[in-house]
Amino acid sequence: MYVRRLELVDFRSYERVGVDLEPGPNILIGANGVGKTNLVEALGYVATLDSHRVATDAPLVRMGASAAVIRCAVVHEGRELLVELEIVPGKANRARLGRSPARRARDVLGALRLVLFAPEDLELVRGDPAERRRYLDDLLVLRQPRYAGVRADYDRVVKQRNALLRTAYLARKTGGTRGGDLSTLAVWDTHLARHGAELLAGRLELVAALTPHVARAYEAVAAGRGAATIAYRPCVELTEPITDRENLAKLLAAALEQQRSAEIERGTTLVGPHRDDLTLSLGPLPAKGYASHGESWSYALALRLAGYDLLRDDGLEPVLVLDDVFAELDAGRRERLAELVSGASQLLVTCAVADDVPEALRGARYEVAEGTVRRAG
Repeated sequence: MYVRRLELVDFRSYERVGVDLEPGPNILIGANGVGKTNLVEALGYVATLDSHRVATDAPLVRMGASAAVIRCAVVHEGRELLVELEIVPGKANRARLGRSPARRARDVLGALRLVLFAPEDLELVRGDPAERRRYLDDLLVLRQPRYAGVRADYDRVVKQRNALLRTAYLARKTGGTRGGDLSTLAVWDTHLARHGAELLAGRLELVAALTPHVARAYEAVAAGRGAATIAYRPCVELTEPITDRENLAKLLAAALEQQRSAEIERGTTLVGPHRDDLTLSLGPLPAKGYASHGESWSYALALRLAGYDLLRDDGLEPVLVLDDVFAELDAGRRERLAELVSGASQLLVTCAVADDVPEALRGARYEVAEGTVRRAG
């Protein structure tokens, strides 16, 4: 799989730009702040319907414009597919596949499979559990796009359930005698257990498949300096590794019943995959709080490379993006990383200094300036 052409209209700093890309390495060179990351962010958005830099869509639209358009031609197994997204802040995004309107924006998921590593990924190691949950869920959707619907359904249930609990909490706080109407809470419990079990099972299966890839990727990047291990930590106790949806739903339902008083007291949902975490360890110690800057950087990179390798094992050949990576690595790590990714069907690398990129990855080169992208040489 590779992106043959990318076009942007009113996306970030670009009023209008188009660039033809090549299979293999593509090096985007330019000073900091000229828009290199905006290009790969647009491709990441097509792959995940999300930005790795911001939580809302508004910053993606160029100042003064009402909407942004991302259009890319994706080639897979010799066939080309045109994917178009229109981003309208505050409204539902519109999408087209092969020039035909898609019923929902998420129908484009799977058209472009892309793994992106960026400096923000240090938060996978150092940040809150939400960062690691997002990492798992994005990878889950890349492998099986149907999980986008599972995530949406689960998020909707948690939102509705939280609203109900919050109303009851406020009623109690203001002296209401009945503490709010909780007559429908049991219904939302059932929905949460069912959708939560589906999401939890998907994550457990993913982590089991991902674990050996993380260990190998970290060993390769860090040259054997420590052993990286990952483990899923659910909010419900699992006496044995199970991914049976029915049994997981029963465990979640029992946990909800057990936490009912605490949830009403606090006005929020305390049980479910939205409370889980992915634990990262280096040797016997947790990576968070103990890993050095270099170790944290290597671990975050290993997580992305592991996802990339897993997708390839699945028979998928994703586009790989390394955004401003090589400047942070010493010479040894640069060469080892180059060796790991040199066989990618398409590799996009952004850098401020061309000499930071190892010779093995010197492919098509593009000069990025304010609002423009030009093929070099």
